[in-house]
Amino acid sequence: MPDLPTPQDAAEAALFSECWDAVLSYADLCTAGSTAATDLATEAFSLGMREARDAEAAVRGAGRRPARLPRIPLLLTAVRTTAADWETQGLGHRLDPDLRLWLNSDKAARYTGPPLQRPIALRGLRDLQAADAELLWLAEVEALPLPAVARRLGLDPATVGDELAQVRGLFRDRSHRNHLDSPMDAQCRSYARLLDAVTRSTSGETPEDLSRHLARCQQCAEAAACLRLHGGGLPAALAGGVIGWGGLAYLERRRRAAEVRLGAGRPEALESGPPNPGAHKAKVLRNGLLVAAVLVSLLALAVSMMPGGDMEHDTARPGTGTPADGQPVANPTSSIPAATSRAPGSAEPSPSSTPGPSTSSSTKKSDPEPQGTTSGGAEGAEPSESAAPSCEVEYALVNQWPDGFQAAVTVTTTEALSDWRVTWSFKDGQKVTQMWDANYSQSGAKVTATATDYNRSVPAGGSLSLGFLASWQGTNAPAYDFSLNGHACVKS
Repeated sequence: MPDLPTPQDAAEAALFSECWDAVLSYADLCTAGSTAATDLATEAFSLGMREARDAEAAVRGAGRRPARLPRIPLLLTAVRTTAADWETQGLGHRLDPDLRLWLNSDKAARYTGPPLQRPIALRGLRDLQAADAELLWLAEVEALPLPAVARRLGLDPATVGDELAQVRGLFRDRSHRNHLDSPMDAQCRSYARLLDAVTRSTSGETPEDLSRHLARCQQCAEAAACLRLHGGGLPAALAGGVIGWGGLAYLERRRRAAEVRLGAGRPEALESGPPNPGAHKAKVLRNGLLVAAVLVSLLALAVSMMPGGDMEHDTARPGTGTPADGQPVANPTSSIPAATSRAPGSAEPSPSSTPGPSTSSSTKKSDPEPQGTTSGGAEGAEPSESAAPSCEVEYALVNQWPDGFQAAVTVTTTEALSDWRVTWSFKDGQKVTQMWDANYSQSGAKVTATATDYNRSVPAGGSLSLGFLASWQGTNAPAYDFSLNGHACVKS
Protein backbone atom coordinates (compact mmCIF):
# COMPACT_ATOMS: atom_id res chain seq x y z
CA MET A 1 0.00 0.00 0.00
CA PRO A 2 1.65 3.29 -1.06
CA ASP A 3 1.94 6.17 1.36
CA LEU A 4 0.00 9.35 0.72
CA PRO A 5 2.08 11.98 -1.11
CA THR A 6 3.53 14.82 0.93
CA PRO A 7 1.95 18.24 0.20
CA GLN A 8 4.37 20.59 -1.51
CA ASP A 9 3.02 23.69 0.21
CA ALA A 10 0.19 24.96 2.43
CA ALA A 11 -2.15 25.48 -0.53
CA GLU A 12 -1.71 21.89 -1.66
CA ALA A 13 -2.19 20.65 1.91
CA ALA A 14 -5.58 22.40 2.02
CA LEU A 15 -6.42 20.91 -1.36
CA PHE A 16 -5.52 17.43 -0.09
CA SER A 17 -8.01 17.76 2.75
CA GLU A 18 -10.80 18.92 0.44
CA CYS A 19 -10.18 16.20 -2.13
CA TRP A 20 -9.78 13.39 0.40
CA ASP A 21 -13.42 13.72 1.48
CA ALA A 22 -14.56 13.09 -2.09
CA VAL A 23 -12.13 10.23 -2.74
CA LEU A 24 -13.04 8.39 0.47
CA SER A 25 -16.76 8.85 -0.18
CA TYR A 26 -16.52 7.21 -3.61
CA ALA A 27 -14.09 4.52 -2.42
CA ASP A 28 -16.62 3.59 0.28
CA LEU A 29 -19.23 3.00 -2.43
CA CYS A 30 -16.81 0.80 -4.37
CA THR A 31 -15.68 -1.52 -1.59
CA ALA A 32 -16.90 -4.20 0.78
CA GLY A 33 -16.04 -2.54 4.10
CA SER A 34 -14.47 0.48 5.75
CA THR A 35 -10.94 -0.98 5.85
CA ALA A 36 -11.02 -1.76 2.14
CA ALA A 37 -12.43 1.72 1.46
CA THR A 38 -9.52 3.41 3.24
CA ASP A 39 -6.99 1.22 1.43
CA LEU A 40 -8.57 1.88 -1.96
CA ALA A 41 -8.82 5.62 -1.29
CA THR A 42 -5.19 5.83 -0.18
CA GLU A 43 -3.86 3.98 -3.22
CA ALA A 44 -6.07 5.92 -5.64
CA PHE A 45 -5.21 9.27 -4.03
CA SER A 46 -1.50 8.58 -4.47
CA LEU A 47 -2.02 7.56 -8.10
CA GLY A 48 -4.20 10.57 -8.90
CA MET A 49 -1.86 13.09 -7.30
CA ARG A 50 1.10 11.69 -9.24
CA GLU A 51 -0.88 12.04 -12.47
CA ALA A 52 -1.89 15.61 -11.60
CA ARG A 53 1.68 16.65 -10.77
CA ASP A 54 3.06 15.03 -13.91
CA ALA A 55 0.47 16.85 -16.01
CA GLU A 56 1.30 20.19 -14.39
CA ALA A 57 5.03 19.62 -14.96
CA ALA A 58 4.33 18.85 -18.63
CA VAL A 59 2.38 22.10 -18.94
CA ARG A 60 5.28 24.13 -17.56
CA GLY A 61 7.70 22.39 -19.92
CA ALA A 62 5.62 22.58 -23.08
CA GLY A 63 3.87 25.88 -22.41
CA ARG A 64 0.42 24.59 -23.35
CA ARG A 65 -2.57 23.24 -21.46
CA PRO A 66 -3.25 19.51 -21.73
CA ALA A 67 -6.81 18.21 -21.90
CA ARG A 68 -7.37 16.83 -18.41
CA LEU A 69 -10.02 16.72 -15.73
CA PRO A 70 -10.20 19.00 -12.67
CA ARG A 71 -8.55 17.70 -9.52
CA ILE A 72 -11.53 16.00 -7.82
CA PRO A 73 -12.91 14.12 -10.87
CA LEU A 74 -9.33 13.18 -11.77
CA LEU A 75 -8.95 11.55 -8.35
CA LEU A 76 -12.34 9.85 -8.66
CA THR A 77 -11.33 8.28 -11.95
CA ALA A 78 -8.15 7.13 -10.19
CA VAL A 79 -10.41 5.28 -7.72
CA ARG A 80 -12.09 3.54 -10.64
CA THR A 81 -8.72 2.70 -12.23
CA THR A 82 -7.34 1.35 -8.94
CA ALA A 83 -10.47 -0.77 -8.43
CA ALA A 84 -9.93 -2.26 -11.90
CA ASP A 85 -6.32 -3.05 -10.93
CA TRP A 86 -7.55 -4.78 -7.76
CA GLU A 87 -9.87 -6.92 -9.85
CA THR A 88 -6.98 -7.90 -12.15
CA GLN A 89 -4.64 -8.61 -9.21
CA GLY A 90 -7.07 -10.98 -7.50
CA LEU A 91 -8.31 -8.51 -4.89
CA GLY A 92 -11.81 -8.31 -6.31
CA HIS A 93 -13.32 -9.83 -3.15
CA ARG A 94 -12.69 -6.47 -1.46
CA LEU A 95 -14.85 -4.65 -4.02
CA ASP A 96 -18.60 -4.22 -4.27
CA PRO A 97 -20.03 -7.17 -6.29
CA ASP A 98 -22.01 -4.88 -8.59
CA LEU A 99 -18.86 -2.88 -9.34
CA ARG A 100 -17.04 -6.10 -10.22
CA LEU A 101 -19.73 -6.96 -12.75
CA TRP A 102 -19.50 -3.46 -14.20
CA LEU A 103 -15.69 -3.57 -14.45
CA ASN A 104 -15.94 -6.72 -16.56
CA SER A 105 -18.58 -5.30 -18.92
CA ASP A 106 -18.53 -3.19 -22.06
CA LYS A 107 -19.75 -0.21 -20.01
CA ALA A 108 -16.40 0.08 -18.23
CA ALA A 109 -14.46 -0.29 -21.48
CA ARG A 110 -16.02 2.94 -22.78
CA TYR A 111 -14.08 5.00 -20.23
CA THR A 112 -10.69 3.72 -21.37
CA GLY A 113 -11.43 2.99 -25.04
CA PRO A 114 -11.04 5.21 -28.13
CA PRO A 115 -11.50 8.91 -27.21
CA LEU A 116 -14.36 9.47 -29.66
CA GLN A 117 -16.38 6.66 -28.06
CA ARG A 118 -16.05 7.85 -24.47
CA PRO A 119 -19.05 9.45 -22.70
CA ILE A 120 -20.02 12.92 -23.93
CA ALA A 121 -19.83 14.47 -20.44
CA LEU A 122 -16.30 13.18 -19.89
CA ARG A 123 -15.08 14.65 -23.16
CA GLY A 124 -16.95 17.93 -22.66
CA LEU A 125 -15.48 18.51 -19.20
CA ARG A 126 -11.96 17.76 -20.46
CA ASP A 127 -12.35 20.33 -23.23
CA LEU A 128 -13.06 23.21 -20.83
CA GLN A 129 -10.39 25.48 -19.41
CA ALA A 130 -9.14 24.26 -16.04
CA ALA A 131 -10.79 27.05 -14.02
CA ASP A 132 -14.10 26.67 -15.89
CA ALA A 133 -14.16 22.89 -15.41
CA GLU A 134 -13.38 23.29 -11.71
CA LEU A 135 -16.22 25.80 -11.28
CA LEU A 136 -18.71 23.54 -13.07
CA TRP A 137 -17.79 20.43 -11.07
CA LEU A 138 -17.76 22.08 -7.65
CA ALA A 139 -21.10 23.82 -8.19
CA GLU A 140 -22.99 21.04 -9.98
CA VAL A 141 -21.63 17.76 -8.58
CA GLU A 142 -20.06 18.63 -5.23
CA ALA A 143 -23.11 20.85 -4.58
CA LEU A 144 -21.10 23.58 -2.84
CA PRO A 145 -22.83 26.95 -2.36
CA LEU A 146 -21.66 29.53 -4.86
CA PRO A 147 -20.04 31.77 -2.20
CA ALA A 148 -17.95 28.79 -1.06
CA VAL A 149 -17.01 28.00 -4.67
CA ALA A 150 -16.01 31.62 -5.19
CA ARG A 151 -13.76 31.58 -2.12
CA ARG A 152 -12.13 28.32 -3.16
CA LEU A 153 -11.41 29.48 -6.71
CA GLY A 154 -10.63 33.11 -5.90
CA LEU A 155 -13.65 34.48 -7.80
CA ASP A 156 -15.85 37.47 -7.09
CA PRO A 157 -18.92 36.23 -5.12
CA ALA A 158 -21.04 38.92 -6.76
CA THR A 159 -20.39 37.61 -10.28
CA VAL A 160 -19.78 33.89 -9.75
CA GLY A 161 -23.40 33.08 -10.66
CA ASP A 162 -23.02 34.76 -14.06
CA GLU A 163 -19.72 32.98 -14.63
CA LEU A 164 -21.33 29.64 -13.85
CA ALA A 165 -24.10 30.33 -16.38
CA GLN A 166 -21.47 31.09 -19.03
CA VAL A 167 -19.53 27.92 -18.19
CA ARG A 168 -22.69 25.86 -18.51
CA GLY A 169 -23.15 27.29 -21.99
CA LEU A 170 -19.55 26.48 -22.90
CA PHE A 171 -19.99 22.93 -21.64
CA ARG A 172 -23.11 22.57 -23.75
CA ASP A 173 -21.26 23.79 -26.86
CA ARG A 174 -18.38 21.36 -26.27
CA SER A 175 -20.82 18.51 -25.69
CA HIS A 176 -22.73 19.30 -28.88
CA ARG A 177 -19.51 19.36 -30.90
CA ASN A 178 -18.34 16.09 -29.35
CA HIS A 179 -21.68 14.49 -30.09
CA LEU A 180 -21.40 15.43 -33.77
CA ASP A 181 -17.80 14.14 -33.86
CA SER A 182 -18.77 10.76 -32.40
CA PRO A 183 -19.20 7.77 -34.73
CA MET A 184 -22.96 7.36 -35.22
CA ASP A 185 -25.33 5.72 -37.66
CA ALA A 186 -27.52 7.55 -40.13
CA GLN A 187 -30.58 7.58 -37.88
CA CYS A 188 -28.70 9.19 -34.99
CA ARG A 189 -27.22 11.80 -37.30
CA SER A 190 -30.66 12.60 -38.69
CA TYR A 191 -31.85 13.42 -35.17
CA ALA A 192 -28.78 15.49 -34.20
CA ARG A 193 -30.15 18.85 -35.35
CA LEU A 194 -33.59 18.22 -33.83
CA LEU A 195 -31.95 17.15 -30.56
CA ASP A 196 -29.97 20.38 -30.44
CA ALA A 197 -33.10 22.50 -31.02
CA VAL A 198 -35.27 20.60 -28.50
CA THR A 199 -32.69 20.77 -25.71
CA ARG A 200 -32.30 24.53 -26.18
CA SER A 201 -36.02 25.02 -25.61
CA THR A 202 -37.32 25.61 -22.07
CA SER A 203 -40.76 24.16 -22.84
CA GLY A 204 -39.63 20.62 -22.07
CA GLU A 205 -41.66 19.19 -24.95
CA THR A 206 -39.94 16.46 -26.98
CA PRO A 207 -41.41 15.10 -30.25
CA GLU A 208 -42.70 11.56 -29.91
CA ASP A 209 -40.35 10.08 -32.51
CA LEU A 210 -37.31 11.68 -30.82
CA SER A 211 -38.48 10.36 -27.43
CA ARG A 212 -38.66 6.83 -28.83
CA HIS A 213 -35.19 7.19 -30.30
CA LEU A 214 -33.71 8.47 -27.02
CA ALA A 215 -35.26 5.51 -25.19
CA ARG A 216 -33.37 3.11 -27.49
CA CYS A 217 -30.08 4.94 -28.12
CA GLN A 218 -27.77 5.38 -25.10
CA GLN A 219 -25.33 7.65 -26.95
CA CYS A 220 -28.02 10.15 -27.97
CA ALA A 221 -29.63 9.98 -24.52
CA GLU A 222 -26.29 10.88 -22.91
CA ALA A 223 -25.88 13.76 -25.34
CA ALA A 224 -29.39 15.02 -24.55
CA ALA A 225 -28.62 15.06 -20.81
CA CYS A 226 -25.50 17.18 -21.43
CA LEU A 227 -27.23 19.53 -23.87
CA ARG A 228 -30.30 20.21 -21.74
CA LEU A 229 -29.12 22.81 -19.20
CA HIS A 230 -32.58 23.41 -17.69
CA GLY A 231 -34.54 20.87 -15.70
CA GLY A 232 -31.83 20.00 -13.16
CA GLY A 233 -30.35 17.02 -15.01
CA LEU A 234 -26.85 18.40 -15.55
CA PRO A 235 -25.35 17.16 -12.22
CA ALA A 236 -26.46 13.58 -12.93
CA ALA A 237 -25.13 13.81 -16.49
CA LEU A 238 -21.73 14.96 -15.21
CA ALA A 239 -21.48 12.43 -12.39
CA GLY A 240 -22.59 9.49 -14.51
CA GLY A 241 -20.54 10.47 -17.54
CA VAL A 242 -17.29 11.21 -15.70
CA ILE A 243 -17.31 8.73 -12.79
CA GLY A 244 -19.22 5.86 -14.37
CA TRP A 245 -20.36 3.18 -11.92
CA GLY A 246 -21.95 4.64 -8.78
CA GLY A 247 -22.14 8.15 -10.22
CA LEU A 248 -25.69 8.81 -9.04
CA ALA A 249 -24.98 7.37 -5.61
CA TYR A 250 -21.88 9.55 -5.29
CA LEU A 251 -23.88 12.60 -6.36
CA GLU A 252 -26.49 11.94 -3.67
CA ARG A 253 -23.77 11.50 -1.03
CA ARG A 254 -22.11 14.79 -1.91
CA ARG A 255 -25.43 16.62 -1.76
CA ARG A 256 -26.10 15.20 1.70
CA ALA A 257 -22.58 16.09 2.80
CA ALA A 258 -23.10 19.67 1.59
CA GLU A 259 -26.39 19.86 3.52
CA VAL A 260 -24.69 18.64 6.68
CA ARG A 261 -21.86 21.17 6.30
CA LEU A 262 -24.47 23.93 6.10
CA GLY A 263 -26.37 22.51 9.08
CA ALA A 264 -25.35 21.07 12.41
CA GLY A 265 -21.98 19.69 11.35
CA ARG A 266 -20.21 17.24 9.11
CA PRO A 267 -20.38 13.45 9.39
CA GLU A 268 -17.49 12.06 11.41
CA ALA A 269 -16.10 9.96 8.58
CA LEU A 270 -15.85 12.98 6.32
CA GLU A 271 -14.63 15.33 8.99
CA SER A 272 -10.98 14.39 9.01
CA GLY A 273 -8.30 14.61 6.40
CA PRO A 274 -6.34 11.66 4.96
CA PRO A 275 -6.52 8.56 7.15
CA ASN A 276 -5.37 8.45 10.75
CA PRO A 277 -6.92 5.28 12.22
CA GLY A 278 -5.66 5.94 15.76
CA ALA A 279 -7.16 9.40 15.87
CA HIS A 280 -10.48 8.13 14.53
CA LYS A 281 -10.71 5.38 17.18
CA ALA A 282 -9.83 7.87 19.90
CA LYS A 283 -12.56 10.22 18.66
CA VAL A 284 -15.15 7.42 18.68
CA LEU A 285 -14.12 6.42 22.21
CA ARG A 286 -14.29 10.00 23.47
CA ASN A 287 -17.73 10.51 21.95
CA GLY A 288 -19.00 7.24 23.42
CA LEU A 289 -17.73 8.11 26.88
CA LEU A 290 -19.27 11.56 26.66
CA VAL A 291 -22.69 10.15 25.74
CA ALA A 292 -22.45 7.54 28.50
CA ALA A 293 -21.50 10.22 31.05
CA VAL A 294 -24.51 12.32 30.08
CA LEU A 295 -26.82 9.33 30.43
CA VAL A 296 -25.37 8.44 33.83
CA SER A 297 -25.93 12.00 35.02
CA LEU A 298 -29.52 12.01 33.82
CA LEU A 299 -30.19 8.66 35.46
CA ALA A 300 -28.67 9.84 38.73
CA LEU A 301 -30.91 12.91 38.66
CA ALA A 302 -33.99 10.75 38.00
CA VAL A 303 -33.12 8.37 40.85
CA SER A 304 -32.54 11.21 43.28
CA MET A 305 -36.03 12.60 42.59
CA MET A 306 -37.84 9.29 43.18
CA PRO A 307 -39.55 8.34 46.49
CA GLY A 308 -37.61 5.93 48.71
CA GLY A 309 -39.87 2.97 48.00
CA ASP A 310 -39.58 3.46 44.24
CA MET A 311 -35.82 3.71 44.46
CA GLU A 312 -35.66 0.36 46.15
CA HIS A 313 -37.77 -1.15 43.41
CA ASP A 314 -35.77 0.44 40.58
CA THR A 315 -32.49 -0.99 41.82
CA ALA A 316 -33.87 -4.50 41.74
CA ARG A 317 -32.49 -6.98 39.26
CA PRO A 318 -34.59 -6.91 36.03
CA GLY A 319 -37.19 -9.64 36.06
CA THR A 320 -37.04 -10.13 39.86
CA GLY A 321 -38.44 -8.36 42.89
CA THR A 322 -35.15 -8.23 44.80
CA PRO A 323 -32.10 -5.99 44.61
CA ALA A 324 -29.29 -7.10 42.30
CA ASP A 325 -27.05 -8.24 45.21
CA GLY A 326 -29.90 -9.71 47.30
CA GLN A 327 -29.38 -7.10 50.07
CA PRO A 328 -31.34 -4.01 51.04
CA VAL A 329 -30.36 -0.96 49.07
CA ALA A 330 -28.25 1.34 51.19
CA ASN A 331 -27.22 3.80 48.50
CA PRO A 332 -29.81 5.03 45.99
CA THR A 333 -27.04 5.70 43.42
CA SER A 334 -25.94 2.06 43.37
CA SER A 335 -28.04 1.48 40.27
CA ILE A 336 -26.13 4.08 38.25
CA PRO A 337 -23.29 1.80 37.02
CA ALA A 338 -25.90 -0.31 35.24
CA ALA A 339 -26.26 2.53 32.74
CA THR A 340 -22.75 1.84 31.42
CA SER A 341 -23.79 -1.63 30.29
CA ARG A 342 -26.29 -0.21 27.85
CA ALA A 343 -25.62 1.33 24.49
CA PRO A 344 -25.40 5.12 24.68
CA GLY A 345 -28.72 6.64 23.75
CA SER A 346 -30.83 3.62 24.78
CA ALA A 347 -33.62 3.76 27.36
CA GLU A 348 -33.55 2.04 30.77
CA PRO A 349 -34.43 -1.69 30.63
CA SER A 350 -37.97 -2.55 31.64
CA PRO A 351 -38.52 -4.65 34.79
CA SER A 352 -39.75 -7.55 32.65
CA SER A 353 -36.64 -7.77 30.49
CA THR A 354 -34.44 -10.87 30.56
CA PRO A 355 -31.58 -10.78 33.11
CA GLY A 356 -27.99 -10.77 31.97
CA PRO A 357 -25.72 -8.69 29.72
CA SER A 358 -27.17 -7.35 26.50
CA THR A 359 -24.29 -5.22 25.24
CA SER A 360 -23.45 -7.58 22.37
CA SER A 361 -26.37 -6.25 20.36
CA SER A 362 -24.89 -2.77 20.31
CA THR A 363 -21.30 -3.78 19.48
CA LYS A 364 -19.96 -1.74 16.59
CA LYS A 365 -18.77 -3.59 13.48
CA SER A 366 -15.16 -2.88 12.63
CA ASP A 367 -15.56 -3.61 8.93
CA PRO A 368 -19.16 -3.02 7.80
CA GLU A 369 -20.80 -4.42 4.72
CA PRO A 370 -20.49 -2.33 1.55
CA GLN A 371 -22.80 0.43 0.45
CA GLY A 372 -25.08 -1.09 -2.14
CA THR A 373 -24.47 -4.77 -1.28
CA THR A 374 -26.64 -7.26 0.53
CA SER A 375 -25.75 -7.85 4.16
CA GLY A 376 -26.84 -11.23 5.41
CA GLY A 377 -26.64 -10.20 9.05
CA ALA A 378 -29.05 -7.32 8.91
CA GLU A 379 -31.93 -9.49 10.08
CA GLY A 380 -30.22 -10.15 13.45
CA ALA A 381 -30.82 -8.63 16.84
CA GLU A 382 -32.02 -5.11 17.35
CA PRO A 383 -29.25 -2.50 17.63
CA SER A 384 -30.83 -1.64 21.00
CA GLU A 385 -32.70 -4.10 23.20
CA SER A 386 -34.43 -1.31 25.11
CA ALA A 387 -37.61 0.58 24.37
CA ALA A 388 -37.29 2.29 21.02
CA PRO A 389 -37.68 6.03 20.67
CA SER A 390 -40.65 7.41 18.83
CA CYS A 391 -39.82 8.31 15.24
CA GLU A 392 -41.13 10.02 12.14
CA VAL A 393 -40.28 9.01 8.57
CA GLU A 394 -40.30 10.80 5.24
CA TYR A 395 -40.15 8.76 2.02
CA ALA A 396 -39.35 10.76 -1.14
CA LEU A 397 -39.33 9.55 -4.74
CA VAL A 398 -36.37 11.48 -6.20
CA ASN A 399 -36.43 10.21 -9.78
CA GLN A 400 -38.12 7.50 -11.83
CA TRP A 401 -37.57 5.91 -15.24
CA PRO A 402 -39.29 3.03 -17.10
CA ASP A 403 -37.75 0.19 -15.10
CA GLY A 404 -36.11 1.86 -12.11
CA PHE A 405 -36.27 4.68 -9.60
CA GLN A 406 -34.29 6.59 -6.98
CA ALA A 407 -35.71 7.30 -3.52
CA ALA A 408 -34.62 8.82 -0.22
CA VAL A 409 -35.65 7.92 3.34
CA THR A 410 -35.28 10.33 6.27
CA VAL A 411 -36.10 9.19 9.81
CA THR A 412 -36.29 11.67 12.71
CA THR A 413 -35.91 10.28 16.23
CA THR A 414 -36.86 11.96 19.50
CA GLU A 415 -34.13 10.15 21.47
CA ALA A 416 -30.42 9.64 20.91
CA LEU A 417 -29.29 6.48 19.11
CA SER A 418 -25.93 4.74 19.19
CA ASP A 419 -26.97 2.35 16.40
CA TRP A 420 -30.03 1.94 14.20
CA ARG A 421 -31.94 -0.37 11.92
CA VAL A 422 -34.71 0.85 9.61
CA THR A 423 -37.12 -1.54 7.90
CA TRP A 424 -39.92 -1.03 5.42
CA SER A 425 -41.92 -3.00 2.85
CA PHE A 426 -42.90 -2.62 -0.81
CA LYS A 427 -46.31 -3.44 -2.23
CA ASP A 428 -45.44 -3.96 -5.89
CA GLY A 429 -42.39 -6.20 -5.95
CA GLN A 430 -39.78 -3.42 -6.07
CA LYS A 431 -36.18 -4.65 -5.62
CA VAL A 432 -33.39 -2.51 -4.17
CA THR A 433 -30.25 -2.67 -6.33
CA GLN A 434 -27.97 -0.16 -4.62
CA MET A 435 -27.99 1.84 -1.36
CA TRP A 436 -25.81 4.55 0.11
CA ASP A 437 -25.38 5.78 3.70
CA ALA A 438 -26.58 2.35 4.91
CA ASN A 439 -26.01 -1.40 4.50
CA TYR A 440 -29.05 -3.31 3.29
CA SER A 441 -30.68 -6.66 2.77
CA GLN A 442 -34.03 -7.58 1.22
CA SER A 443 -36.22 -10.59 1.89
CA GLY A 444 -39.26 -10.61 -0.34
CA ALA A 445 -41.05 -7.31 0.10
CA LYS A 446 -39.21 -6.36 3.31
CA VAL A 447 -36.07 -4.19 3.15
CA THR A 448 -33.72 -3.77 6.11
CA ALA A 449 -31.20 -0.90 6.24
CA THR A 450 -28.53 -0.74 8.96
CA ALA A 451 -26.09 1.97 10.01
CA THR A 452 -22.59 2.37 8.62
CA ASP A 453 -19.54 3.26 10.72
CA TYR A 454 -19.82 6.99 10.12
CA ASN A 455 -23.53 7.51 10.83
CA ARG A 456 -24.35 5.11 13.67
CA SER A 457 -24.87 7.85 16.26
CA VAL A 458 -27.92 10.09 15.94
CA PRO A 459 -28.55 12.85 18.50
CA ALA A 460 -31.90 13.35 20.20
CA GLY A 461 -34.17 15.21 17.81
CA GLY A 462 -31.78 14.42 14.94
CA SER A 463 -32.34 12.62 11.65
CA LEU A 464 -30.74 9.76 9.77
CA SER A 465 -30.93 9.64 5.99
CA LEU A 466 -30.25 7.08 3.29
CA GLY A 467 -30.84 6.80 -0.43
CA PHE A 468 -31.24 3.89 -2.80
CA LEU A 469 -31.86 2.76 -6.36
CA ALA A 470 -34.44 0.07 -7.08
CA SER A 471 -36.25 -1.64 -9.94
CA TRP A 472 -40.00 -1.73 -10.52
CA GLN A 473 -42.55 -3.02 -13.01
CA GLY A 474 -46.14 -2.00 -13.60
CA THR A 475 -46.78 0.01 -10.45
CA ASN A 476 -44.42 1.82 -8.10
CA ALA A 477 -46.41 2.48 -4.91
CA PRO A 478 -44.56 4.23 -2.06
CA ALA A 479 -42.91 2.10 0.60
CA TYR A 480 -44.89 1.50 3.81
CA ASP A 481 -44.69 -0.06 7.28
CA PHE A 482 -41.55 1.78 8.35
CA SER A 483 -39.94 0.95 11.68
CA LEU A 484 -36.86 2.07 13.61
CA ASN A 485 -35.13 -0.60 15.70
CA GLY A 486 -38.26 -2.74 15.48
CA HIS A 487 -40.78 -0.04 16.49
CA ALA A 488 -43.21 1.57 14.08
CA CYS A 489 -42.64 5.09 12.74
CA VAL A 490 -45.29 7.57 11.70
CA LYS A 491 -45.12 9.22 8.29
CA SER A 492 -44.43 12.93 8.20
